[in-house]
Order: sequence, then C-alpha cells, then structure tokens
Amino acid sequence: MKIVKSEEEWKKELSSQEYYVLREKGTEAPYSGKFNMHFEKGVYICKACGAVLFDSNSKFKSHCGWPSFDQEIVKGRIIEKLDTSHGMRRIEILCANCGSHLGHVFNDGPTKTGLRYCVNSTSLDFVKE
Repeated sequence: MKIVKSEEEWKKELSSQEYYVLREKGTEAPYSGKFNMHFEKGVYICKACGAVLFDSNSKFKSHCGWPSFDQEIVKGRIIEKLDTSHGMRRIEILCANCGSHLGHVFNDGPTKTGLRYCVNSTSLDFVKE
C-alpha cells in the first residue's frame, strides 16, 4: 500500500534535515552520515515510511562518502527516475512506497550487479538482525 501524505504532514513528522533530504531531494555532506561505515547485520528501511529497502548483505565499502548497496532487497522497492539537476544526468532513486528521495544509482559498482546505490544516511533507518 503506497503512502500518500501532504508536504505539511511530512514537515510535521520529519526533522528539518530529514525533510530536506527525503522530500526536497537534498544531499547530506559526504562522510557525515551515521550509516556510511556501518556494517551490522540487518535491514535498512526508509526513514519516512519504514519500507524495507536494502539488506546489509548488499552493502559495501565504496569510499564515496555515502552508504552504498549493490541491489535493493526486493525488485520494485525502489523507483528510478532521470535527474538532470546540477547540469548532470543521473538516476535518482526514490522509495516506491512513499516517493521519498534516497539518493542515486550508478553503474560503477564493484560487485557482480555492477550497481552502486548511493544513499543518504538521513534517508534510512536500520533494524538489527
């Protein structure tokens, strides 16, 4: 079931930093996020709605400054959308459940998928195994 809320509702539920990243498509500073070098076993969920997005087994050290994963936990949990902001062509990733901005996906990952889902820690929460 998809979550639909007004921006006013999101503003009441999220911190100002969370709202900036999740709803205004902002980016946290590199190497500042709590999940950048976090490698406990469990699942990463959308900070806005709680949808399960990534398994810790898909997380890897990318040294790019943000948490990186090589695949979503289940196909269809993440929506990809062309992003031409800042004079670049990138693929934005959004939570399929609530439409919140997570980060971007790149085709330069070191694993067999070849993908690097580069995600803002602010967009995530973690549930330990």
